[in-house]
Amino acid sequence: MQNMLSDIEETVDSINAATSIKPKIGIVLGTGLNALIEYIKIEKGIPYTELAHFPNATVSFHKGQLIFGRLKNVPVVAMQGRFHYYEGYSMQQITFPIRVMKMLGVEHLLLSNAAGGMNPDYKKGDLIITDDHINLLPDNPLRGLGGEYGNRFTDMSRPYSPHLQILLQQAFEKQNIPVKIGTYVSVMGPNLETRAEYRWLRSMGADMVGMSTVPEVIVANQLGIACAAISVITDECDPDNLLPINIEEIIEIAGKSDEKLSVAFAEVVRQLGNE
Repeated sequence: MQNMLSDIEETVDSINAATSIKPKIGIVLGTGLNALIEYIKIEKGIPYTELAHFPNATVSFHKGQLIFGRLKNVPVVAMQGRFHYYEGYSMQQITFPIRVMKMLGVEHLLLSNAAGGMNPDYKKGDLIITDDHINLLPDNPLRGLGGEYGNRFTDMSRPYSPHLQILLQQAFEKQNIPVKIGTYVSVMGPNLETRAEYRWLRSMGADMVGMSTVPEVIVANQLGIACAAISVITDECDPDNLLPINIEEIIEIAGKSDEKLSVAFAEVVRQLGNE
């Protein structure tokens, strides 16, 4: 694991050589969520394939590049596409970009994802602020790492920043966009869940289910990066009325909510820039 520190430094050096942007806010854009890029005054886009030690996005609807620029005149870096455990990557690879962001100077992290709604009050297209999560992934991004990477026994009593949650709620209210608050459970995938699994996950107290976000949040907490996450509900996971999944429909639903989410993220970035 010792080599990962030098890998991070090498990646950061190559980024600093390619752009003058010194980002204070990092953004991770999930499945079908790309409208925010239109709000960014882009200085540099760097494909993951051109970054040493970066994994490559293997999911076709994740574009796979780092975007550097200014959003509401605030320097930001946005991941246009993320990495998942089901792609075959290790947890350290999945969260490598978060460690790079920290070394670049990122202090706040905004994450988005597409999720299945198990709470019966959730409908397709709903936007949910994550208040807490349940981690059912089979590995942990902190496993095997020593103290040079941060506190091994990272506190997770408040993994999502209450301050950022308030800013998000205010941003949605400002635009008269309804938003809900819930608990996200992360599973390995890539298959979707059975009816019995949905019942089990719901019984744990989870409102929505997905295959990402949690590893990034764990590492952000270890590094002292304040973070917040939004899920777009793209399918309703009612075990008593479960229909076969349609990936094209999921992408379409995410796209329809993308603009609302992007407006809120942009407003939060503006507020953070004024603090």
